[in-house]
Amino acid sequence: MTAPTPVLQLDDLSRHRAGRPAVRNLSLTLDSGQVLGLLGINGAGKSTTLSMIAGALRPDSGQIRLDGEDFLEQPELARRGIGWLPERAPLWPELTVVEHLEAHGRLRGLSGATLCQARDATLERLDLNGMRRRLAGVLSQGQRQRLGLACALLHRPRLVVLDEPANALDPVQVAALRTLIRALAAEGTAVILSTHLLAEVTAVCDRVAILHEGQLRHDAALAGTDHQALEQVFFDIALRGAQQAA
Repeated sequence: MTAPTPVLQLDDLSRHRAGRPAVRNLSLTLDSGQVLGLLGINGAGKSTTLSMIAGALRPDSGQIRLDGEDFLEQPELARRGIGWLPERAPLWPELTVVEHLEAHGRLRGLSGATLCQARDATLERLDLNGMRRRLAGVLSQGQRQRLGLACALLHRPRLVVLDEPANALDPVQVAALRTLIRALAAEGTAVILSTHLLAEVTAVCDRVAILHEGQLRHDAALAGTDHQALEQVFFDIALRGAQQAA
């Protein structure tokens, strides 16, 4: 029986920034319904990796496939098939919550009744109905984060890429975010969650990948791995890197 095509496949992905290697020969796959936690200390290459996956940054070498298709040659695949929430949600302060969703929907090819249905369902899902007409510029940081997440999910992408999504969220909102990620996975959406919080990884992820100095140093399923064991793996990788640099 033929194995299903991964939702995401990275092959020998590399990228230099400011003349130095930020990501080196990174290869990963992610299947439908999987949640991958991406861990690494500052400067490990997480944000560069996510930017390449989301189509915002072109790799120097290597290949990215979405559902088996090379989206470096077909950028529209990233626009239709990927939802991306950067660490700082890119919002226009003069637009309302509804206007943001409608603008993002049109950018992804939605229109008419399809756009209206997607907009209303996403407002409900992210608990934003009560602030439909509120300007983004007056939202709290937590509300802005939820709006950014709503924009990322509006078009029902195959892959959702989240960079520190729990930033500025209160404990109730963090719990709601975890529930949402689990629901997305249950629907078959693949999710990449980049975070510095080990508790977030152990709470919602199936797998963990640890980057250090732009290289993949650990990639394993989380089944049977507790917070303390993962913390030790993370510490050992960082410690070995520091000793090699000394």
